[in-house]
Amino acid sequence: MKKVIMQIFRSAVTIVVVGSMAAMIFSLRGELKAAKARLAADPGVLKTIATRTSVRMFDGSRPVEEDKIETMLRAAMAAPTAVDKRPWEFVVITDKEKLDALSKVHPNARIENGSTLVIAVCGSLDNGLNGRAKEYWIQDCSAATENLLLAAHAIGLGAVWCGVYPIEERCAAVREVLAIPEGYMPLNLVTIGYPAVHPEPKDKWNPAKIHRGQW
Repeated sequence: MKKVIMQIFRSAVTIVVVGSMAAMIFSLRGELKAAKARLAADPGVLKTIATRTSVRMFDGSRPVEEDKIETMLRAAMAAPTAVDKRPWEFVVITDKEKLDALSKVHPNARIENGSTLVIAVCGSLDNGLNGRAKEYWIQDCSAATENLLLAAHAIGLGAVWCGVYPIEERCAAVREVLAIPEGYMPLNLVTIGYPAVHPEPKDKWNPAKIHRGQW
């Protein structure tokens, strides 16, 4: 009788333990599902897009850290790209002499306003596509640039997109300063730093620009 009672007791304990573990697993699954739902509903990305604005004045006493530079470049390289060709190349400039040289050939880059970092976004002119499709490098590198700008804003930096291509004299001057080889074209310079000003973002929403079905 004693053995039977012990067996019943062990079985009961096993059932309780297994039941508790199952309940815990179901609870964790529920919490994970809820967390995923919260993440999906998180407006963080949309807020970053809506509040990003061009910054042209920077705190020159605060250089941008390497980990933040990598974060921006990782975001840039996550951009969509035609036939997955990834024709982009990035030149990271932190050297003051190079920054000064860039400010002379592209005064609109605002480098003299305290920026400690410029990233030149360049594209391969031979991306492996044929005919006019070769020019998809412009779209690909533009998508990468927008990702970079959004990432900069998301991590507390300011940035401004300064066009280079297709103005021939700018392309030639930037190419010379940065020793960009033939076969690659500088699309733009992104001037980056810790913002010294915080301009209000513009509300650019305009329903009149939307055409449904046809123009």
